[in-house]
Amino acid sequence: MDTKEKALKMHALWKGKLSTELKSPITNKEELSIAYTPGVAAPCLEIEKDENLAYTYTGKGNTVAVITDGTAVLGLGDIGPSAGMPVMEGKCALFKAFAGIDAVPICIDSKDPETIINTVYNISKSFGGINLEDISAPRCFEIEQRLIEMCDIPVFHDDQHGTAIITSAGLLNAVKLTGKTMGELKIVISGAGAAGISIAKMVMRLGFGDVVLCGSKGTIYDGAPYNNPEQQKMAKVTNKEGIIGSLADALKGADVLIGVSKPGVVTQEMIRSMAKDPIVFVMANPVPEIMPDDAKAAGAAVVGTGRSDFPNQVNNVIAFPGIFRGALDCRAKKITEEMKEAAARAIASVIPEEELSADYVLPDPFNPKVVEYVAKAVMDVWNSEN
Repeated sequence: MDTKEKALKMHALWKGKLSTELKSPITNKEELSIAYTPGVAAPCLEIEKDENLAYTYTGKGNTVAVITDGTAVLGLGDIGPSAGMPVMEGKCALFKAFAGIDAVPICIDSKDPETIINTVYNISKSFGGINLEDISAPRCFEIEQRLIEMCDIPVFHDDQHGTAIITSAGLLNAVKLTGKTMGELKIVISGAGAAGISIAKMVMRLGFGDVVLCGSKGTIYDGAPYNNPEQQKMAKVTNKEGIIGSLADALKGADVLIGVSKPGVVTQEMIRSMAKDPIVFVMANPVPEIMPDDAKAAGAAVVGTGRSDFPNQVNNVIAFPGIFRGALDCRAKKITEEMKEAAARAIASVIPEEELSADYVLPDPFNPKVVEYVAKAVMDVWNSEN
């Protein structure tokens, strides 16, 4: 059987990847009276007096909601909330496997931002954090920002920030490896949606250099007629040379290509037109913008993809378990830009400089140091600022 056939067989066998596990024994009347009535009234009344005691007397402090509307699921697009459920269950399984965090999949049957915002806010008291997942742009920006302002727990849209954090970590190590100069790089991002915009913000924050975003209709520049509001905001702070044209035009002389767009949109000729020893992270799934072997044959010095069968996989499991582990452990009320930057640097630091190679600029997600380093970095930032 191939992977697809095995996945269908196992999902039918599992009937869901999650189950409820009891911590409290309920095998006799005494245990029942402690776990439930009348004993349960005692913690209820304590929490009524001090809401923060929910972290002491309930599982809130180790529970995350994984929430989608099913509009941008993996590489599948708008498949709806029910069809998105296997992915949300999978995300919850990763939270548990990598960081010991309990997570609950919640699929909302609405595309209306107000409905989604109100739904998430109204259930937020049950959780220590909110992981937004697979919500299409540009709605995802408003949904996340509003929820960050409304909720008193961390809200994190992983498709935006997780990818940006890991890509930035890989770039930090790739720049060391290639000897390129921070601050002087020309970075082209193929894909100007949620992930592309978030990556652009992160690489600018880290000081890599100028960024040129390129969407399906061409480069994002100030006043481009096809810019959506978020792209227009980015046009004010990116593309300093004012490049107007296609992805091929933007890539001429570029040091870095980051792909979060569509399969096959990059050719070997485009790679050859880039600066010497270009860094190429092409993350369209399951087929990248250009296949790694083709990119290397055209001169790419470092290549990363979103796939597990090639080196340097940009896999969000490298970031989100550690970020939420740290945020939950220090009871952070939000995940700040400083925490995201610290997470990127922590991921990069997992690999000792002497071990860096073209095929090893990102750590294996199964390396236990990843969650440890990221969680500590996130906690250190929050604790130093609060």
